[in-house]
Amino acid sequence: MADLTLAAWVFSIVGFLIASYSIVANDAIQTLGTFLSSNAKRPWWILWLYACSILTAVMLWGYFGGNQDIAFDRLNELPYPEGGVKWWHAIPPLFLLVLTRFGVPVSTTFLVLTIFALTGGAETEGVLPKMLTKSALGYIVAIGAAFAVYLVISRIFERWVHRTHSEPHKPYWFLLQWLSTAFLWSQWLMQDLANIFVFLPRTTELVPVMENGAPLLQDGVAVMQTQVSFSPMLLVFATLVMLALHAIIFATRGGEIQKIVLSKTNTTDVRAATLIDFIYGVILYFFKELNDIPMSTTWVFLGMLAGREIAISYVAGLRSHMDALWDVVSDVLRAFIGLVISVVLAILLPAIARGEFGLLMSDLPGYVGRALGF
Repeated sequence: MADLTLAAWVFSIVGFLIASYSIVANDAIQTLGTFLSSNAKRPWWILWLYACSILTAVMLWGYFGGNQDIAFDRLNELPYPEGGVKWWHAIPPLFLLVLTRFGVPVSTTFLVLTIFALTGGAETEGVLPKMLTKSALGYIVAIGAAFAVYLVISRIFERWVHRTHSEPHKPYWFLLQWLSTAFLWSQWLMQDLANIFVFLPRTTELVPVMENGAPLLQDGVAVMQTQVSFSPMLLVFATLVMLALHAIIFATRGGEIQKIVLSKTNTTDVRAATLIDFIYGVILYFFKELNDIPMSTTWVFLGMLAGREIAISYVAGLRSHMDALWDVVSDVLRAFIGLVISVVLAILLPAIARGEFGLLMSDLPGYVGRALGF
C-alpha cells in the first residue's frame, strides 16, 4: 500500500465513500426494511443503535477473528487492482446512486464487483461466471424455499396476521423479531461488506493452513490458502463511515427501496417480519458457508419475496394472483436491467480509458461472451 500514488488513494477513498452510501441505501434496506417497517413507531435512533452495534461487532469479529479480513473471504479471488483503483472503478457506484433514487432493486454485487472481476487479468478470470451461477442458484433456492414454507403456513399464519394486524402483539414477538434481525443483519454483512471494501487497499497472499498450531501437510507439501488483510486504520475509518451512513438511512426510514418492502403483504407486521428475516438469514448463511465467491443478496431477497407472495396469493387469498405475479416479474426485470448495466459499464469504461473502444466494438459479442464465460 505504501507504493500507491495519491491518485490511487483518492479514487480508493472516493469509490469507497460512494459505494458505502449507495450500497447501504440499496442493499442494507433489503435486510433491515422489515425491521424498520414493523418498528415504525419507535424512535429511529434506537433502531440505529441496535443495528450499528451488530455492524460494529461483525466488523470487529472479521478483523480480529478472521486474520484482519473484514470482507470475510469474499475478496479472496478479487485482489486489489495492480497500480490501485482507477477512475472507472468508481463510476458504477454513481450509477447505483441514481438507480437507488428511483427505487430500482439492482444487485450491488454485480454493479460494483463486475468491473473488478473483468479488469483484474488472469487473477480474476472466471470470477464473474461464478458470481452469476451462485446468484442464480440463490434466487432459485430462495423462491423455492419461501414458496414451500408459505404454502404450508399461509392459510393459517398469514390470514391470522392479516386478521389481527391492528390488535396489540405479544411482547415476545418483538423479542423474536429483534433477534431474527440480528441474525439476518450479521449474515448480510458477511456477504456484502466485500462490495464496499473492494475499493480499499489490502494485501492478498498465500499462507499455509494451520492445524493444531502447525502447517497442514498433504503428500509432504503444506496446504496453502488465500489470506486477505486490511490495515487497522482502514478498519476504524470504514466503521465510522458506515455508522454515519446508517444514521442517514434510519433517519429517513429507508428511502426509496423501502417501498418495495412496504408493497408486500403484511410486511409492516412484526410477526410476518420475523419469519421473513429468519428465512432470508438462513438462506444467506447457507450460501456464505458454501464457498467464498461473492453473490447477489438482492437476487436472494427478490427470490424469497417472490416465493412468499405467490404462495400467499394462491393459498391465503390476501391478494390477486395477477398482482403477485406482476410484482415478481417487475422485480426480476428491474434486477435484470441492473445486471445489464453492470456488464456494459465493466466492459466499456476500461476500454474507453485505454483507448480501445474501437477494438472492443469490432468484436463486442465475442468480448461479452468471454466475460460471461461462454
